[in-house]
Amino acid sequence: MKPFHALAGLAGRFLAALALVATTTGAALAQTPPNVLVVGQIAEPKSLDPHAVTAVNDFRIVMNLYEGLVRYKDGTLEVEPALAESWTISDDGLTYTFTLRDGVSFHDGSPLDAAAVKYNFDRMLDENHPEHDTGPFPLSFFFSAIDTVEAPDAGTVVFTLKDPYAPFLSNLAYPTGLIVSPESVKSQGADYGRNPSGTGPFRFAEWESNAKVVLVRNDDYWGGAPALEAVVFRPITDANTRVAEMLSGGLDLMVEVPPDNVSQFAEDDRFTVFEQAGPHVWFLILNAKEGPMSDKRVRQAVNYAIDKQSLTENVLQGTAEVAAGPTPPAFSWAYNDALEPYPHDPDKARELIAEAGHEGAELTFYVTEGGSGMLDPVSMGAAIQADLAEVGFDVKIETYEWNTFLGKVNPGLEGKADMAEMAWMTNDPDTLPYLALRTDAWPDSGGFNSGYYSNPEVDKLLEAARSSTDQAERAELYKQMQTIVYDDAPWAFIANWKQNAVTGSAVEGFDLQPSFFLLLSGVTKP
Repeated sequence: MKPFHALAGLAGRFLAALALVATTTGAALAQTPPNVLVVGQIAEPKSLDPHAVTAVNDFRIVMNLYEGLVRYKDGTLEVEPALAESWTISDDGLTYTFTLRDGVSFHDGSPLDAAAVKYNFDRMLDENHPEHDTGPFPLSFFFSAIDTVEAPDAGTVVFTLKDPYAPFLSNLAYPTGLIVSPESVKSQGADYGRNPSGTGPFRFAEWESNAKVVLVRNDDYWGGAPALEAVVFRPITDANTRVAEMLSGGLDLMVEVPPDNVSQFAEDDRFTVFEQAGPHVWFLILNAKEGPMSDKRVRQAVNYAIDKQSLTENVLQGTAEVAAGPTPPAFSWAYNDALEPYPHDPDKARELIAEAGHEGAELTFYVTEGGSGMLDPVSMGAAIQADLAEVGFDVKIETYEWNTFLGKVNPGLEGKADMAEMAWMTNDPDTLPYLALRTDAWPDSGGFNSGYYSNPEVDKLLEAARSSTDQAERAELYKQMQTIVYDDAPWAFIANWKQNAVTGSAVEGFDLQPSFFLLLSGVTKP
């Protein structure tokens, strides 16, 4: 196992090579260092503590540093073993017993054992835990069904749930379920998010704010050391700059290709474009607590006013499909295909606005410069602003960098804005509505229901669906929920994205995942 100073030396070599790339000029393309993959990200990560983040931008990095007890099987959202070799579930659905893989160590050299796994969940769930203050833990309620976590021996972890909870295994595969090193958390404290230690195929080497995060190969990885010596994640917020860097050879992999540039890369033999449908929803959060949006008729009017077909065809240029509700069609077993998207009907919108007495209302609209799955948010925001102006609204846009945007939206829109862009990639049909549509998920309760929507029937359906172990029953409950939410219109349902990425011709072994994560251990680049 390489000591940290050796890792830092490797990082230094890579960063020196990257500096040469950055200063390359002239007709010849820049070249990134051999065996180093340079990834163009859409924003600066917020943290590298998987328990403290919510954005896929951060997930794309941490999934290469850490592992969970289970993971999603390649190309699917089905669960398979990872740090746990196997598991059993009791007949009543309350007890999950995991057998851990032997001989796995964290990057800091400490052992991965049952006590370490228990520590992770205690840290998130127990407010009296010594390192609970190293949070926040915004998605810890993924595991709120846990009653106890026990480590009867070094190789066995036993979870006992309060009630049956169908999404439990899927949530363990999500980044919130990734296992961090207790020893590193104890030594780093609140700085752990910038000094991470997991068990994954890559180790952390360096984070230079607003410039790069460098990961280096874990030669001791239990699954076999990756071919790449290092991965460098570069935050490039401006889409045009990101495209220019990719075209010039300064990037090997670029995520979230702007729609205007997909065909440009596809027609160039130097690049390969990847597309993958997945469980994604792009929507507008509407402030149901106060102002014009507190009236259901106005929220419905917004849905009628926005020309979603034009957005998907013209702004997004076919990289997304019009959304019909809060559940992505990628969850085919739980998707209510009886619902049709709200049609573009400005006359109907004006009629509803007049009935509600909100003609000419002034609206504040939060837009982000870019972020996780946000689908050309500035152009989308401008087009939506124009559609709403057509039906008489006076819409003021406020635009923010991604992490600043989240800091304004996640605490709730009350007293600040009438609407805000948002996108979610989810792992189960339970996840998004449970996090963002329940009454108990209002921001002051720790959830992401930033528009303060509340419907007791929706709450009841969501609680019933997550506790059922019968998939057919769960599906019916989710379909009923979608029907109610469609009518209540707490969001403007805009689009379901087909994620994309582009790689240089030297990159092999890469593919997109329906989870929207970047899994890079199998990638090669001579």
